[in-house]
Parts: sequence; structure tokens; C-alpha cells
Amino acid sequence: MLNCKQASRLVSEGQDRTLSWRERWGLRMHLWMCSNCRRFERQIRLMRRAFSMLSRRAEEDSASGALSTDARERIRKSLDDKGGPDAHG
Repeated sequence: MLNCKQASRLVSEGQDRTLSWRERWGLRMHLWMCSNCRRFERQIRLMRRAFSMLSRRAEEDSASGALSTDARERIRKSLDDKGGPDAHG
């Protein structure tokens, strides 16, 4: 039977590789009995989905070259405050 440390390691590793049949079975049995590790597994899956969505959104924004109006204004103001690219002297 796995302990919580071993189970959390397998939950994390399972995000990056396919677990062996023995690892999956042991993890499944542990998760069946341990509510804390079940919660950890749900949190890991949620974070992975959130980061994936964030990454896709950043790629889409980068590809489109889109900046929000607020971001453009902050950049413009920062450049003006520092003399900007057109500053003389």
C-alpha cells in the first residue's frame, strides 16, 4: 500500500508520463481511501487545465499581436515619461 508521499509523487508524475499498471493500481487504491490525496489530485488536474488554457490564450494573443487599450496606454505613458524613442538629446 502506498503512503501519501508516494501517492502524491505518482499523481504528479502521472501528468507527464504514463504510469505502469502497478503504479496506477496502487494509486487508485490509495486515492480510494485517502480524501487528502484525492483533493491533491483534483487540484493538480485543475492547475494543469488552467495553465493549458492560459498558455493557449497567450499564444493566441501573441499571434494576433493584440494588446488591450489599457496596455497600450501604459506603454505609451511609460515611453513618454522616459523620453520615448523620439526623445532628443
